[in-house]
Amino acid sequence: MVENKNEIKIVMLTIKEAAALVDGLTEYRVRQLCRSGELPCIKAGKKYLINKDVLFRYLGGEPE
Repeated sequence: MVENKNEIKIVMLTIKEAAALVDGLTEYRVRQLCRSGELPCIKAGKKYLINKDVLFRYLGGEPE
C-alpha cells in the first residue's frame, strides 16, 4: 500500500478534551467561547467539536 506523504491529519476535540489539554481552561469557558463564536468550532448534534490546531492558534493569540 502506498502512503501519501502530503496527507494532513485533522484532530477534532470535544469540549472536555480541549479543556483537559490546557491547564486553567475549564469546560465552562471552552463552551462559552464556542457559543459566542470567539473560538471557531463545529456543532455536531449537541456536541461542539474544536479543531486542535485552531484551539492552539487561538490560545497563542494568532488571528483566524
